[in-house]
Amino acid sequence: MNNNWCVIMAGGIGSRFWPYSRNSCPKQFLDFFGTGRSLLQMTIDRILPLVPMEHILIATNASYRSLIREQLPEISDSQILCEPVRRNTAPCIAYAVAHIRALTDDANILVASSDALILDVEEFRSMIGRGLLFVEKNDALLTIGMRPTRPETGYGYIQFEKGEDSLRKVKTFTEKPNRELAEVFMQSGEFLWNAGIFLWNMQSIWRCFEKYLPDVLMPFVKIRKDLGTPEEQRAVDRIFPTLPSISIDYGIMEKADNVYVLAADFGWSDLGTWGALHGLSERDENNNATLHCNADYYDAHGNIVALESGKLAVVQGIDDCIIAESDGVLLVCRKQDEQEIRHFVDDAEEKYNGKYN
Repeated sequence: MNNNWCVIMAGGIGSRFWPYSRNSCPKQFLDFFGTGRSLLQMTIDRILPLVPMEHILIATNASYRSLIREQLPEISDSQILCEPVRRNTAPCIAYAVAHIRALTDDANILVASSDALILDVEEFRSMIGRGLLFVEKNDALLTIGMRPTRPETGYGYIQFEKGEDSLRKVKTFTEKPNRELAEVFMQSGEFLWNAGIFLWNMQSIWRCFEKYLPDVLMPFVKIRKDLGTPEEQRAVDRIFPTLPSISIDYGIMEKADNVYVLAADFGWSDLGTWGALHGLSERDENNNATLHCNADYYDAHGNIVALESGKLAVVQGIDDCIIAESDGVLLVCRKQDEQEIRHFVDDAEEKYNGKYN
């Protein structure tokens, strides 16, 4: 355990959860289920038995440093890796890996997002523990795949090679498929949902960055003497804007020949949309979900209502809609059209000079 590290990616905007999720306070910092813990805090809670607190790094945008300090007072400033600009997951992970390497060459690294929901925490810990042991002993990149329960078009998929064990070699990665292809994937029994959870040891991931993404890695090599020192942030601020914007999936995982997947089932959900949140929330006999507020429904079915605490919504004759209000913005949108929310955010930013973003 002493050489286990964890990188939690917490720099996203979460615009699909507007108006609850804003630029100033994205979804990873919100308590969606009224548990008293934000998604970020819940991520820390389930990882702690596997990784020492001092080995947990939060990779985020510089504008969220104060939010992280507020929600995670138990971590030090040096554990918050601030990116001056957003450059997707590969530069984020390269920074974290380079930071860890400046401290130790012997590390097993878990990379996870800060905004996923996991229902079976004990099974999660069991699977991650198994994965950490595997990457400690093998030159391999490991990802966690979730057994699909529906032909989901909002997730990426991982095809694995045939075998008896739940840990297998990866054949292909596929980005979000259309409905027809998702149904084929599910029926075949050869595909898993890509949960965006990665495990590897320091040597394995470093070699892959050198081979597949040297233009992302080399700037960090050049500032190695500054990493882990008071000069780190200044050096990172200088090089980070020069890096390409590329995902770890496209940049490395889809190209490397030593990629494995561990099939798991611990109640994972990429809490990416209001529709997904509706499916995970407690619902009444008419499939309506109410978050944080009070709601009375009359001839209304399949809605999700989320207002600020203490408010009442009266919903009549409306089906399958998102009704959400926060900080001066009321959103009423059909669930089937929730992909349009990003356009609503862009339009509001342009029309109202960012007042509601």
